[in-house]
Amino acid sequence: MYDREFNEFGHIVGQLLITKSDVDDDERRTNLINTFNKLFEYGAIPIINENDSVAVDEIVYGDNDSLSAIVAALIKADTLVILTDTDGLFDKDPSVHKDAKLIPVVEKITPEIEELAGGSVSGLGTGGMLTKIHAAKIAAQAGIDTIIMNGDDPNNIYAAIDGSNIGTIFKA
Repeated sequence: MYDREFNEFGHIVGQLLITKSDVDDDERRTNLINTFNKLFEYGAIPIINENDSVAVDEIVYGDNDSLSAIVAALIKADTLVILTDTDGLFDKDPSVHKDAKLIPVVEKITPEIEELAGGSVSGLGTGGMLTKIHAAKIAAQAGIDTIIMNGDDPNNIYAAIDGSNIGTIFKA
């Protein structure tokens, strides 16, 4: 499916199924980084998923947000972009409070920032904003900024990369 969809736009993809032990083990991590580098050298876009079929509870990430942050750190990404069904982090729950305001920039993830996040409200994700903030924290520790933004309009990705205030940016 990924191959067919990306090929329509002239892009090559390579799917990687990884587990926590692939990152935790030095040799396997090195091999994984080399695989990413080779895919980039070929001009391929890596599609990464957790290999649930071989993972056991002790060696799983459990959510794609954390996995994306760990991969971003492995490949030394410039920025991590996490797409979601909300516009970013708000000062209060926008589904309950009509006067909720988007927080455009978070300089540091504090307990107060974490308190603003809750579980998934839409039912579409597994962890909601809390897992996204956790991922931003992982990325920040690796020196990577994270943008959490609405994924409804793919053009927003270009705008965010060009520096427009779209979503919430979590500074490294």
